Amino acid sequence: MATKSFKRVYVWELPVRVFHWLNALAITILIVTGFIIGNPPAIMSKLEASQQFWFGYVRKIHFIAAYVMVAVMILRVYWAFVGNKFANWRTFFPFNKKGMKNIWHVLKFDIFLQNEQAHKIESFSIGHNSVATASYLVMFILALLMMATGFAMYAPTASWFFPKMFAWVTPLFNDNEMLIRKVHHISMWAFILFIVVHVYLVMFHDWLEGRGETSAMISGQKFVSSERVHEETEK
Repeated sequence: MATKSFKRVYVWELPVRVFHWLNALAITILIVTGFIIGNPPAIMSKLEASQQFWFGYVRKIHFIAAYVMVAVMILRVYWAFVGNKFANWRTFFPFNKKGMKNIWHVLKFDIFLQNEQAHKIESFSIGHNSVATASYLVMFILALLMMATGFAMYAPTASWFFPKMFAWVTPLFNDNEMLIRKVHHISMWAFILFIVVHVYLVMFHDWLEGRGETSAMISGQKFVSSERVHEETEK
């Protein structure tokens, strides 16, 4: 039985990797602090409420994480226009004939657990596959919704201009702050679901394909079959 030869391919450039890990850190902090803000624990203390500021620090950490998330998203949008083809914005719209075919192949592989040999070589992407890019597009839109609702709630008490830029969001919800909070909360749970599925699929592909899916977001490099590399360079 012949063994495929693999080559290292530089896929994820440094700005993409920086975005990935800073965004992951920011979202994790936002989720943890968001739970505390939404349902603060009762802490027994001899100090009066006016003499302690722990909840204020939680809110401050939440806002700092939100600003980091905004900053790295701006970086990622910029890099979608100046980065390599694996980071290009066009990859996030896989709705042409080839993209839909790739989505079908990935779903069969991930859900129905077909053997890798059952797939044609074009079903595997050196960068993100079509299911991943489509899901990232959805999550990007969801992140915009989360940021808009979050800063809308912050706008009335904010002293900085940036949160106040989102004051227009509140009238869209008929000035119903509880509805805004609910949308913000549901968005958080959508991110939690995405994280669980994302981590599972990355480790699933890393284990079955052995192409360095996990380490690629640290080194930027994947192991790709020579045949697939040759096909990609001919395009």
